[in-house]
Amino acid sequence: MKRREFILASGAAAAVSLTAQAQQKAMPVIGLLGGPGPGAPWIAPFYQRLGETGYIEGQNLTIEYRNAEFHYDRLPAFAADLVGRKVDVIFAMGTPYALAAKSATSTIPIVFTNVSDPVGSGLVASLARPGGNATGFSILALTLYPKRLELLSELVPHARVIALLVNPSNPITESTVNVVREAARTKGLQLLVLKAASESEIDAAFTTLVQLQAGGLLIGSDRFFGSRDEQVAALASHHAVPAIGESLRFARAGGLVSYGAVTTDVLHQAGIYTGRILKGEKSADLPVQQPTKFELVINLETAKALGLTVPQSLLTLADKLIE
Repeated sequence: MKRREFILASGAAAAVSLTAQAQQKAMPVIGLLGGPGPGAPWIAPFYQRLGETGYIEGQNLTIEYRNAEFHYDRLPAFAADLVGRKVDVIFAMGTPYALAAKSATSTIPIVFTNVSDPVGSGLVASLARPGGNATGFSILALTLYPKRLELLSELVPHARVIALLVNPSNPITESTVNVVREAARTKGLQLLVLKAASESEIDAAFTTLVQLQAGGLLIGSDRFFGSRDEQVAALASHHAVPAIGESLRFARAGGLVSYGAVTTDVLHQAGIYTGRILKGEKSADLPVQQPTKFELVINLETAKALGLTVPQSLLTLADKLIE
């Protein structure tokens, strides 16, 4: 090959290499903070709607997974790592995760879900005008606690002591306790606060609950407890404790009753928001959304095992009855 031809060929090869690098760099990257790895079935609605906006992992999208396994003290380092990798969007599922992301960056867009109080937590300036770099979806957990306590009281009307299970590592725990304590006081109930941040501590909490003869259990809104639905439901069954949780999964696992936002809808909308931001919209311009659909599920088999009669009013209100 002549020298001039060699130079031209080398230049063409270099151009092709630079083009490939540019295309590779141009592929957007989502940092998924606090979520499961690929293939987890419950997060599928997020990927479904994200795909409908035109982004499919492995084809034109990369996802960096950072799962702290509910050790909230690890979140700042994970969030900082995602920021260092210059991801295009951070998807944060839960208040601790969203706060860690918010502390790590003021420029990378953040889409959050499962946040109880976005304004009170300092994530956004207001629901209608988030400002800053974060937006997403509130699950109204603090607002729903009095309703859950009311439902539990209807199922166990003679109970005078109700236990509340919370995760002390969650930044909204204090607000949760205050809200439920006030709701219990209004109903003339004594509130027993139990704390757990590990599987063994959940076991210990139930031992305390039984010793103090609590007549029912209200499970705090925390993704750690959501990941332990089967353990909590099994312990409630073993100790014959009527318990109310947040998600359908808890009732399906054998818990007495669940009441909360339909998480499938929330994840659908989060996928759409993430896709819109990847296409160039600003998180500051996308209002924080609140759920409009809530689901009441009663496990009649569990009620029968506990010797409870479910009032007709609740049977009528229930969206699902598990028999």
